[in-house]
Order: sequence, then C-alpha cells, then structure tokens
Amino acid sequence: MKNKFRSPIFFLLMILTVLVHSGYAAAECPRMTVSQDGTPISYEVFGQGEPALIFVHGWSCDGRYFREQIPALSKQHRVIVLDLAGHGHSGSDRGRFTMKSFGEDVKAVADATGSTKLILIGHSMGGVVIGEAARLMPDRVIGLIGVDTLENIEYPMTEAMVAEMTAPLRKDFKTGTRGFVQPMFHPDTDANLREWILSDMAAAPPAVAMSAMDDMMKQYITGDLARSFDTIRVPVITINGDLWPVDVAANRRHMMSFDAVVLKKADHFLMLASPVEFNLELEKAVQRLTNSPPKNN
Repeated sequence: MKNKFRSPIFFLLMILTVLVHSGYAAAECPRMTVSQDGTPISYEVFGQGEPALIFVHGWSCDGRYFREQIPALSKQHRVIVLDLAGHGHSGSDRGRFTMKSFGEDVKAVADATGSTKLILIGHSMGGVVIGEAARLMPDRVIGLIGVDTLENIEYPMTEAMVAEMTAPLRKDFKTGTRGFVQPMFHPDTDANLREWILSDMAAAPPAVAMSAMDDMMKQYITGDLARSFDTIRVPVITINGDLWPVDVAANRRHMMSFDAVVLKKADHFLMLASPVEFNLELEKAVQRLTNSPPKNN
C-alpha cells in the first residue's frame, strides 16, 4: 500500500523542486483585507524582495490580467496582485466606486502585506488609481508605472463627449462594452485572447462599471487629474501601445518626472498580447525607479 502513495507524492515534490529552482515563485493562498470603508479586498502575493510591486488592473478587469507578469517579475520582487472593490473576488457593497476609494483599496493591501517600499503598476483606469494611492502613501511609494494609460492627463474632456461615449454602455452594457473595447485591439492580436477579454469585460457588473467610468471621466472634465499629479512627488514611467499618441509635454507640466515607452504594434492589453516585449520593458522601468535618486520635496 505504501508504494502506491509514494510515487505521486515523490512526483509532486519533484515538480515543486523544479519550480523553486527555476525561479518561479509560488503564490500564497488568496487573502482578504478590508478597505477604509469596510469593503473586503482580495489579493495575492508572489515572491520576495523590495521594492514590492503592486499591480492594479483597469476598468472592468481584475488581477488575472497580469497573469503573464507574475512568473517573470516575482523572481526578484515581491509581486502583489489585487482585485479592486466591485471586481474579481473583492466585495461590491459600496455606494460609489471612485478613483479615491480604489486608491484606498490599494493602500489597504499595502498595509496588510507590510510593504514599506513600493512601485505601483496600473493598467488603463489603474493608472489613475495608482496616482490616488501614491497620494495616500507618499513615504512608501518610490515610483509609478502606467500600462497603456495617462497618455495626456490634460486631455480636454467635456460632459458632452462623455455622454456620447457612454450612451451605448448605458443602453445595453454587454453589447456596448464589446463595442467600446473592440477598437482597443491591434489587428494581429490573437483572436482567442481578444474574445476572452471582450466576453470577460462585458460580464462586469454594470453598476460598478458605470460608477467607476463616471468618476474617472469627471477627473478629466474638471482637470482634477492633472492637478492631482502636481502633488505626487515620484517619477512616472508609462509603457504604452501605439494606438494613441502620448503627450509627453502635457504630462511633464504636472509630474515630477515623466517618460514614456511605446511598443510598436502593441494594443491596449499589451501585457497579455505582447508579454515578452512588455515584461522586458517593465523590468527596465522597475530597475530605473529602484535606482532613481531621492525624491525632491
């Protein structure tokens, strides 16, 4: 009887040994913490080493969208992936889903993990969120990395533009979301990946999605987004696809420092569609921020 169990156990141990020596860091069990307003926030931790990297997903996405980055980055860093409130496995009992409250979600995870030196990495809407989180943790955050986001924080958005853009979403969220997201892909993006993203985002809770969208767009309309970066005294690097231009001059008028890397033939979901090229640039950006000079106060 013992021999029947020895083989599978031995095989499992061999797999774990290979994973450890290959540098792939196994995750802890998914954990929960509580945001400032009491909303449960789900997160996972991989690897060790400072600065810790906190990944923040975009609108109607969740932590799974960074699955291609975990093996590469967790070899040398503590990688933390979370689901913002109303997304993934986190709670959704919140009246309004704002960029500020999402920033509190990120801070709650940083507090729960005991991370004292942080680089925040945000995709799409997550770029706005990490700015809010950096304002809440000025003594811990050493830099921000945007992922196809923050192309122009001065963008002259109007209420009429937002109303036109969001009308299809309010009429039929699933169909409207697919139409909204479809132009964000490069023509060569894998068809299966494209369909997974479209279907996944279209299945998001409409009330959460529209609350978050309205608050994010309001920051552009009022100019609050640009003004918020006047107070964030850490360097910012973005890694963007080439679908939309990046206004470097506009961003530098408000950011302590700003640099943009643009990947050719890469789309809005470049961390999934172009993971090899993206991970290389992400590692470079992390290294730059880690070795950056002290912040100017």
